Amino acid sequence: MTARASDRARYDRATAHLDAPLAIVDLDAFDANADDLLRRAGGKPVRVASKSVRCRALLERVLAKEGFAGIMSFTLAESLWLARSGFDDVLLAYPSADRAGFAELTADPKLASAVSVMVDDVAQLDLIDAARGDGREVVRVCLELDTALRLLGGRVRVGARRSPLHSPAEVADLARAVSRRPGFKVVGIMAYEGHIAGVGDSLAGRPLRSRAIRLMQAAARRELVERRAAVVRAVRAVVPDLEYVNGGGTGSVQSTAAEDAVTEIAAGSGLYVPRLFDNYTSFSGRPAALFAQPVVRRPGVGVVTVLGGGYPASGAAGADRLPVPYLPEGLRYDPQEGPGEVQTPLLGSPADDLLIGDKVWFRHAKAGELCERFDSLHLVEGDRVTATVPTYRGEGHTFL
Repeated sequence: MTARASDRARYDRATAHLDAPLAIVDLDAFDANADDLLRRAGGKPVRVASKSVRCRALLERVLAKEGFAGIMSFTLAESLWLARSGFDDVLLAYPSADRAGFAELTADPKLASAVSVMVDDVAQLDLIDAARGDGREVVRVCLELDTALRLLGGRVRVGARRSPLHSPAEVADLARAVSRRPGFKVVGIMAYEGHIAGVGDSLAGRPLRSRAIRLMQAAARRELVERRAAVVRAVRAVVPDLEYVNGGGTGSVQSTAAEDAVTEIAAGSGLYVPRLFDNYTSFSGRPAALFAQPVVRRPGVGVVTVLGGGYPASGAAGADRLPVPYLPEGLRYDPQEGPGEVQTPLLGSPADDLLIGDKVWFRHAKAGELCERFDSLHLVEGDRVTATVPTYRGEGHTFL
């Protein structure tokens, strides 16, 4: 029996009493992935990206491990909810225009001390001040650096379009503007190199494309190492008591951690290891989060139909954004239909061994987005479900 077949047998036994659709997290795999992130971080603390987890119980589980420290959140409303729930170090990774949230943040000492907000423009400070009302608490500010690689005088750009702050002078100028402004304090710098951390460099069947990605990433790393260090020096000249410099992601943990200028690493997807993280030479993980759909039809030889399953992930549309049938091995989509909102036909010889009501296990493309489809996660240890915990959705929160 292959390892995957053994996993299928375990998951089927563990959930035999449960009807699909359902989602699970294999805790043995989850914990092993967490340990691997810590190993690759080389002693630097790992801040957990909550958008890749979206389950308070699992955030608590990983933060209980020595070496993980703090949360990187994705909306202000989520940040405030987490802070109210007892998480005391929440870095909001994206700028916000949530005026009601800022009014709440600036009026509550506990929230203001627990949450840092992302800023890359003075206009964002204006919005916060306009939203304060009677709130006078100091807002903790993190400045975001644009990590994109710019070539040919800026005519070629490689990397996500995030912050407008690219040079050390630009980041330092904003640090000065924040420091001069009453009610704000610069506490950190964040720089997420998504073109390195979030792009696989070993694409099956595409050796030339894979080599091109590796060359691009090597050039981007060399440029960013020098520029990030220069940015940190420039900002520390303005803010000597800077608390942290956050960088990296699941796909770049070890290279980012090797930079002296970086004090902590961000990672989250590496806990669940969705299918987008199968194509890396720098690490390998164990798939920990899966979902199951029930077989509801047998249209013919070599075909079964499962209920639902059409859960595309965010990003540029393409086959890599779709979930994949994972267990039993050997199933594939009908190219004329793909995964559907209500039903999904699956082709392949394993279909002939599946009965009505059997489960087909899938892997989602991006980590935490799976939790927007399910209100609970069944936690599997060995061949038993040992707990069932709510996702954000299960607690009544759909932040985006």
